Amino acid sequence: MIEMNMLQAINSALDVAMEQDERVLVFGEDVGHFGGVFRATSKLKEKFGADRCFNTPLTEQGIVGFANGLASHGMLPIAEIQFADYIFPAFDQIVNESAKFRYRSGNQFNVAGLTIRAPYGGGIAGGLYHSQSPEAYFTHTPGLKVVIPRDPFQAKGLLLASIRHPDPVVFFEPKRLYRASVAEVPEQDYELDLSQAELLQTGTDITLLAWGAQVEMIQKAASLAERDGISCEVIDLKTLMPWDRNTVADSVTKTGRLLINHEAPLTGGFASEIAATIQDMCFLHLESPIERVCGLDTPFPLCHEKEYMPDHLKTYEAIKASVHY
Repeated sequence: MIEMNMLQAINSALDVAMEQDERVLVFGEDVGHFGGVFRATSKLKEKFGADRCFNTPLTEQGIVGFANGLASHGMLPIAEIQFADYIFPAFDQIVNESAKFRYRSGNQFNVAGLTIRAPYGGGIAGGLYHSQSPEAYFTHTPGLKVVIPRDPFQAKGLLLASIRHPDPVVFFEPKRLYRASVAEVPEQDYELDLSQAELLQTGTDITLLAWGAQVEMIQKAASLAERDGISCEVIDLKTLMPWDRNTVADSVTKTGRLLINHEAPLTGGFASEIAATIQDMCFLHLESPIERVCGLDTPFPLCHEKEYMPDHLKTYEAIKASVHY
């Protein structure tokens, strides 16, 4: 075990995957020259050569289309979209090609080896074009996995599991966590389960649910609530499609309350799907309406970023409102 930040953990995962399987290719805008805009792919070109780690033209649709072709012929492409905000030109390739490849052929051919990496979320003063959280768009698409890590240990284990998963995976990386902290991460190969949410803290009064960088926000809110005698159960969802509804439902059955926190706007956010499902599964156990603490229904603001973010204080207030409903 050595200390790594999230960028180093992602780089380590890519290094391990490329070392173990020569079919693994890494490519995207500026990926080869200096390791990408965040340096996540640093030194991979020098170690594995320009035929396995290389730059692409500035065309997201072309990057994913190229990746689909490689994956359909048995390669294991890892396509980087420089910012998740720029994934939309590739939307057609992802939802109409990547996601449907296996289905349309009756499993005669597929793009199982495809992984699409993209830094997402706010918190770095990136403004409206470098701060969005578009995960909900892809959870609406059968055939895709959507995975979001919360720390360096998860980042490496979940990325390695994604690269080897039998379905295409969209892997969103919370960029405000890239260099925010370090954690003990194994140098060797390991994978984390993509199908199981993680229970981080047990409690009796309310269930708090988040993923990625927002897990820290609900943990901080839980600490504040504990001072008021409110016992919070904290869950990291990790994989959004398909999501682990049973773990969440079991928790809500116990606590009687649920709060969901995500950085994307409220309307149409993935919290809506979770709330509808848990209301259906746990209706007779609910003590109060399900709370959603989310971003605002506005383009991501630059100078008002702090007002936009669903931070621990907004979450704390929502916890109190739910418990005292």
